Amino acid sequence: MARFLEYQGKAWLAKAGMPVPKGRPAFTPEEVKEVAEWIGGPVAVKGQVQAGGRGKAGIVKLVNTPEEAAQAAAEILAKTVKGLPVQQVLVEEKINIKKEFYCSFVVNGAREARSPMLMFSTEGGMDIESVPEEKIFKFNVDPLFGLQTYDAVDLLAKAGVPAKELSKFANLLTKLSKTYQKYDCQTLEINPFIMTAEGDLICADCKMEIDNSAVGRHPEFEIEIARDLPGVPTELDYIGWSIEETDARGTGFLMNMGYDEVSPGYIGYHPIGGGSAMMGLDALNQVGLKPANYADTSGNPVASKIYRVAKSVLAQPNIDGYLLGGFMMANQEQWHHAHAIVKVLREILPTQKPGLPCVLLLCGNREDESLEILRTGLADLMTVNGPGRRIEIYGKEHVTDTKFVGERLLLLSKEYRAEKEAQGK
Repeated sequence: MARFLEYQGKAWLAKAGMPVPKGRPAFTPEEVKEVAEWIGGPVAVKGQVQAGGRGKAGIVKLVNTPEEAAQAAAEILAKTVKGLPVQQVLVEEKINIKKEFYCSFVVNGAREARSPMLMFSTEGGMDIESVPEEKIFKFNVDPLFGLQTYDAVDLLAKAGVPAKELSKFANLLTKLSKTYQKYDCQTLEINPFIMTAEGDLICADCKMEIDNSAVGRHPEFEIEIARDLPGVPTELDYIGWSIEETDARGTGFLMNMGYDEVSPGYIGYHPIGGGSAMMGLDALNQVGLKPANYADTSGNPVASKIYRVAKSVLAQPNIDGYLLGGFMMANQEQWHHAHAIVKVLREILPTQKPGLPCVLLLCGNREDESLEILRTGLADLMTVNGPGRRIEIYGKEHVTDTKFVGERLLLLSKEYRAEKEAQGK
């Protein structure tokens, strides 16, 4: 999913006519002071990271003056939440809260539903996770016609909203439903959804996630990578997205996994499919090796797409090996992988990474032909002193033998690193 930070989601809510607090993002304490002066009154300074529990993490502060706002921003911008550095804040007017509510639209993937689902509770705020399930009211929204006013009124009445407020709440929820549909959201969560002391309804927070497959319909969002990333996109993330964005033939997923180029023991990781990926990780974990990246070339992609993914994986600096983890009896024709891997290894090993350990496990449809393509295409590299001297090729005989695969990689990677150290590299 492509996620928006709170300030970005609120900006799109405002464009859709939804009520949000007056505010602007800022990157420095000086900018925060300017925004607070523009707002003219008490403000909330809210750290912007893709993580929940921001209030409990101490990156949401209420202050009364621009000077206090600048000081609060300095403290917040120095923090890290769940491993993510706070690089900007949202400064917005302090709301005079009468009551907090919870509201979200999500995808209900249950077989009997397969539709958007509205969830609403009269108990919102930081502790929404502890609200009893019976106090969260749910309604499956018609995917064609959206949330109708009478359905919203019925749900709100069941939730305990006073009769005199039903029309006001229903109007806001139906508008929010249209916004969810208009922006192709996968998740649109407002927590808290606030009634002020003056009786106004305001979206005080916003979690907005866009369906990856819909990003192409929304160039206005200017989304660079339509993926749920743990932090700031790396060069590998941009490369991976460019592969998937420009070629829809099968999956060619590639993303960074927090690779530390200085530390030893990282392996260029190239699994085929989700189950295969878990088994490959098990192989690495059993022997203390780590994946430098995550990849996936399943769904019968063409060789040219596999080639782009494999070359990007292998091009990572200072990796101690490469694992093609086809731990599956795949239906896809595996010779596409074989042709792609032969081309990549012939390009990279001789000049860039001679002797790099490459454990290639490939099984499934057209397995015999695929293994023969690998063995024949790499034979001249796999001589005793050749650039592919640490290439090992396996088929279905080791499809579930993760311990064996991990141990082979560990042994070869130790040899490779010792060789490099001896050469002063």
